[in-house]
Amino acid sequence: MSRSTRGSRFSPARPITRLALSAALAFGAVAAAHAVPLRWAAQNDVLTLDPHSQDHTTTSAILQHAYEGLTRYNERWEIEPCLATKWTQTTPTSWRFELRKGVKFHDGSPFTADDVVFSFGRIRQPQGTMQIYVTGIKEIKKVDDYTVDLILDSPQPILLRNLVDFRIMSKTWSEKNKATQMADYKAKDENFASRHAAGTGPYEITSWQPDQKVSMVINKAWWDKNKGNVTEVSYIPIKSDPTRVAALTSGDVDLLTDVPTQDVGALKADAKLKSIDGPETRTIFFAMDLGSDELRGSSVKGKNPFKDVRVREALNIAIDREAIKRSIMRGLSVPAAIMVPPGVNGYSTELDKVHAPDLAKAKKLLVEAGYPNGFEIPLNCPNNRYVNDEKICLAVVSMWSRIGITARLTAQPMSQHSQLFQRFEAPLYMLGWGVSTMDALYSLQALARTRSGGADGSFNFSKVSDPELDKLIDAAKSEMDLAKRDAILRDALVRVRDQYLFIPLHHQVRPWAMRANVQTLHRSNDRPEARFTTLK
Repeated sequence: MSRSTRGSRFSPARPITRLALSAALAFGAVAAAHAVPLRWAAQNDVLTLDPHSQDHTTTSAILQHAYEGLTRYNERWEIEPCLATKWTQTTPTSWRFELRKGVKFHDGSPFTADDVVFSFGRIRQPQGTMQIYVTGIKEIKKVDDYTVDLILDSPQPILLRNLVDFRIMSKTWSEKNKATQMADYKAKDENFASRHAAGTGPYEITSWQPDQKVSMVINKAWWDKNKGNVTEVSYIPIKSDPTRVAALTSGDVDLLTDVPTQDVGALKADAKLKSIDGPETRTIFFAMDLGSDELRGSSVKGKNPFKDVRVREALNIAIDREAIKRSIMRGLSVPAAIMVPPGVNGYSTELDKVHAPDLAKAKKLLVEAGYPNGFEIPLNCPNNRYVNDEKICLAVVSMWSRIGITARLTAQPMSQHSQLFQRFEAPLYMLGWGVSTMDALYSLQALARTRSGGADGSFNFSKVSDPELDKLIDAAKSEMDLAKRDAILRDALVRVRDQYLFIPLHHQVRPWAMRANVQTLHRSNDRPEARFTTLK
């Protein structure tokens, strides 16, 4: 494994001009006469093609077309068989999965139990951030070529939902291409699996040109049948809002999932287009370094202001979330007090009541904490990932300045931003968290559980460590009584809220816009699926 020398992969994304966009769309092979291409644009690129490396929605949205899990979601968000055809819980802590026969990876190698066992070992490697999807699984044992047993640490109430994003890689392909070990993304390392893919899914990824295009073609040997008619997919990252919208209105792209809030009304009024709306199961928030003895880049030396709950509360109550909703999000957000959005098990409107900003109280709290004049701190934000991310950060910088907090903003493309906070080099940073399992445990365990090097704290790069909270999260992992489990999740969400362990801003509302001839399912996880898409 060697450090990448390809500078373009990690350099800031440049706005795509119309000429460059046309070139990107034309790049590749000439389509056959019967081809049905889907051209899909959004604002940020994938981070890697390795399905076990980065828990990042755009990356997962692309890779779900190529890689599959033992289970999957159907059109109604119900769990159904995928690479496993049947499962049986043999004891409270063991499940037997019967695997689908006759399935081949894109390179032609057969899918067997060996690939499941191999993928389990690989996804747990510490350099990745996907361990949450195999949480609570102690071991996967091969019974025969098409049967595996999952041995659990304790009963797992959402096991089948977790397994959707436990994507299976070919052991043969990985060994052949020296990719059995995952590259360390945060260190800018790469290997063959970082740039190539060979899953069992409905589409084969044929190329990835960073910051330009991901190309896919239909897998004619797929074990299942598409419910749409798309034979080719081009995913085109376009950071610039005007360029992205112009690409849709001019017919250069068919589907736009990052619709700028200021353009929603005009796009809905365009007879050549249509839109589908729905909430996204994603919360936008700031994370603070709660563990370091001194904050990197802060004006406060020798101690960490974020360890004081009064400072954390002051930062929270200085933010005017309704103003952000009104002036920046154009109404397309739900101001947030808790760390999970509507539609997720554990969410409650009662818990998610946002209070009006209180600058006088915030200043008083800072005085009590020993910071009467406030302090300076770096703030890191992405500028091409979430809806109006940089604009939101600029607004919050202004709001915090009113209580004496000077936040020095650095906004970068998500690829650089993500590497920075994963190296623990961001004392205060923006993140958006989508709940892929539709259960609050996923957020709590990944973001707020003390890091263990495994599933616990797999995305806890702000060093949250609260023993009382850990007990609640651990109890929710194995409680099979739904009423008791819901009560545990409630207590955990309240503790996160009342200890101000994060600074939640809002839950995103996500409209998609498309050409009038496109039919697709709106997915609240912000992952369009070509297998459910038809172009007329």
